[in-house]
Amino acid sequence: MVVVIPLKSPDSGPILKCDRLKDARARRVWRGPGCIAFMPELPEVETIVRSLRPLVLGRQITAVELRRNGSSRSSHPTASRILASPAREFEQRLPGCSIESIERVGKNIVFHLRPYMGRETRLYLLVHLGMTGRLTCETTPEFRQKHTHLVMALAEAGRRDSPHGTAPLEELRWLHYSDIRRFGRLRLTARPDEALSGLGADPLEIREEEFFRLLRSRRSMLKSLLLDQHFLRGIGNIYADESLFRAGIHPAAHAARLDRKRALRLYEGIRETLSQAIAQGGSSISDFVDGQGYAGNFQVYHQVYQRTGEPCVRCGAAIRRIIVSSRGTHFCPRCQRGAERRAAGVSLKK
Repeated sequence: MVVVIPLKSPDSGPILKCDRLKDARARRVWRGPGCIAFMPELPEVETIVRSLRPLVLGRQITAVELRRNGSSRSSHPTASRILASPAREFEQRLPGCSIESIERVGKNIVFHLRPYMGRETRLYLLVHLGMTGRLTCETTPEFRQKHTHLVMALAEAGRRDSPHGTAPLEELRWLHYSDIRRFGRLRLTARPDEALSGLGADPLEIREEEFFRLLRSRRSMLKSLLLDQHFLRGIGNIYADESLFRAGIHPAAHAARLDRKRALRLYEGIRETLSQAIAQGGSSISDFVDGQGYAGNFQVYHQVYQRTGEPCVRCGAAIRRIIVSSRGTHFCPRCQRGAERRAAGVSLKK
């Protein structure tokens, strides 16, 4: 049985701040002892970017501190694990840089930095959150959690209340990166295009004709294809399942066999699902919070994901779970009926 604890009022926006609460039930959407973390997808990363923009744009990084290995001056092994660039580069090159802009590329957060006094022409900080990464603005430079690996101090700016009205902007002066499972990566580079090469088009930007052309050229099952970051960047397990349900297409259907009508339904289903998830601040299933520590709300509106055995919101049939290319996949056997449902490589899990 899935127990959902709403972290927001559907109409009034966020009402709970995760890191500030002692009640563990309010920190997450609890799905029983087997609950596992999920990787933040496009809506969650976009939510973080939007929540950080009013807090960091135009501000200068004055200091960078990495978690140390006890009394040693060397960085802690867990901190070193998440850094794709040498630790000394973060400590030497970031201070003095101003944050000119911040954007999302797929599941990556990209900070555009202007180095101090023209030391370099341009510098970029790339952040991939992995499974449990968090990037939040805090009111203290202290390492608040044992899994906080990096803290960046920001210069004070003019007084301006944050969007949630909980702290003045000038008090939110420290950007913390925390990561329990340490699958995230932080990279400094002067060539972000090279570091992010190979990613497919953004699903919110691709044109309908281009989407149809790409589908027709691929022979993969749709669920596998939507998870392929070389096809479209940013979609993961949650939004692949939800988009396919919205489109009424079986997850094991083959991409090249979709006619234009069904391809259009999928195109619109993906865009509508992602847009609504962004509007709700993403899905907080385990550890996800935005840049100010607030949980998302879209998990309340999931129609198939992790709802195995529950009635379909459309037809009442029990939601089923299958394995498609080694990934758990949720769907309605009635609303998403298709000849491809028994394709090779699909196994049923009751």
